[in-house]
Amino acid sequence: MIPLAVRLDHYLEIRRGLGFDLSTAARVLRRFVEFAAAEGMSHITTALFLRWREGFGSADNNTWSARLGMVRGFAAWLQGMDVRTEVPPSGLVSGKPRRARPYIYSCAETSALVGEAARLPSAWGLRGWTYATFFGLITATGLRIHEAIMLDDADVDTGAAVLLIKRGKNGRTRLVPVTACTAARLDAYRNERDRILGPTPGPFFLQESGLRPTDCAARYTFSQICQNIGLRARPGFHRHGRGPRIHDLRHTFAVRAILNWYHRGLDPDREMFHLSTYLGHTKPEHTYWYIEAVPELLQLACQRAERSLTGKGAL
Repeated sequence: MIPLAVRLDHYLEIRRGLGFDLSTAARVLRRFVEFAAAEGMSHITTALFLRWREGFGSADNNTWSARLGMVRGFAAWLQGMDVRTEVPPSGLVSGKPRRARPYIYSCAETSALVGEAARLPSAWGLRGWTYATFFGLITATGLRIHEAIMLDDADVDTGAAVLLIKRGKNGRTRLVPVTACTAARLDAYRNERDRILGPTPGPFFLQESGLRPTDCAARYTFSQICQNIGLRARPGFHRHGRGPRIHDLRHTFAVRAILNWYHRGLDPDREMFHLSTYLGHTKPEHTYWYIEAVPELLQLACQRAERSLTGKGAL
């Protein structure tokens, strides 16, 4: 009988190969599988999920509803290989989808983040180069964390100043133009990386081990940097702490772009489609969400609507 932990590794490998960002799901499912092993269970049942929730039930219903969805996806995949598997019913935990309010970094904060990343210690000095460039790229382009991690060297054309995103959300591919200064920074990183490790075809971002950074390594490093510059409090037990996230760099990029439209008098409805494509959103509604989520944008949108209604023209 193949252990659930081995099945889970295979499941995650397949899903990541399709372009899914499973950073949270992987952590949740590994905890669930560890609980199952402690219970002596080699297959998933509804009762197993309920016992897991009972033992670790301090989170609210929305969180457990999300965890249920992750377990259901894994269980549905497992059913084809183990007929004993039960897929817990979708209504087992009631919860409403929610999106965390984004943290919008100031320019000073993003500069401090990149500067602190550049000072990360390592044997050959590559760690500072890698993470300073990595976080700087997400800040400058709004890439998702897994899109940046999964960039290959051939995907980064600094001459044409464009990135090829082959592993976007839901496996979508897109081209992402970058500014000349961003392309120059990427070129400088590539030169320094090759100087330290030698020309290595494959991943663009590399650790000193010669391997691609992992999601967990990037998030841990980010949390340490945030603690060093005061964006997160230092928690006990070497935990990451609570505060601004890497994904908020993507939010910040989008919000600054939309604010720029309003200040320049551009039509947000027309520009929104451009930004939605650039960010890799499947629906423009996902980009419009920023207007509701950020008070300053909502106020500007209301002012524009009021001026339009009174015949004074849009901002």
